[in-house]
Amino acid sequence: MSDELKLQANPDDPTIYQIRLKGHLGSKWMDWFTGLTITLEDNGDTLLTGVVSDQSELHGLIKKVRDLGLPLISLCPKPDTSDDHE
Repeated sequence: MSDELKLQANPDDPTIYQIRLKGHLGSKWMDWFTGLTITLEDNGDTLLTGVVSDQSELHGLIKKVRDLGLPLISLCPKPDTSDDHE
């Protein structure tokens, strides 16, 4: 098998995601994203980072972002940095 791209074996395994939003998230919304690290960046973006347990939780986060009305810039799984090589 080629080494071009190693996809996650099970999409329901916990994965660290980074969600970037255009604009700063107001403090009243911080409790809505419990368990995620919230970084207000100098360029005006908000970066949400944390472990998402499965696809259902990920879709719930996407719905919350939609309901905030802040534009979604990106949603990316962080690269696997483990030393597990086959």
